[in-house]
Amino acid sequence: MATDLTVILADRPGELARLGEATGEAGINIQGLCALTGEGKGFIHLLVDDADAGPARAALEAAEMGVADAREALVVDIQDRPGTLGEVAGTLGEAGVNIELAYTTFGGVRLVVVTDDLRSARAALA
Repeated sequence: MATDLTVILADRPGELARLGEATGEAGINIQGLCALTGEGKGFIHLLVDDADAGPARAALEAAEMGVADAREALVVDIQDRPGTLGEVAGTLGEAGVNIELAYTTFGGVRLVVVTDDLRSARAALA
């Protein structure tokens, strides 16, 4: 299983590097990442193993970075070809699953999905 951590940073140079250094020094492997900015803040989604979620949160908080949320995420192996996103999202939509967040991982082709109905999402994609 995997956990998506939502981290709120200041929108200024070096903050993402500081996040990477804090997690790296703690031995946390980031499996995927989504980074956005708006209204003077950086909104970072980090994908980590469930076992690393607590230590990652502790490392980020020790570096004075706000962890706003931690949610279980569904990581789906997908094919690297046109139309795959439409197929996966369509299957989830037909099952009544609302995708609240989606991004890809590092290494390999996998889609990270965060939803309020993880059980239905898993069943739809099984």
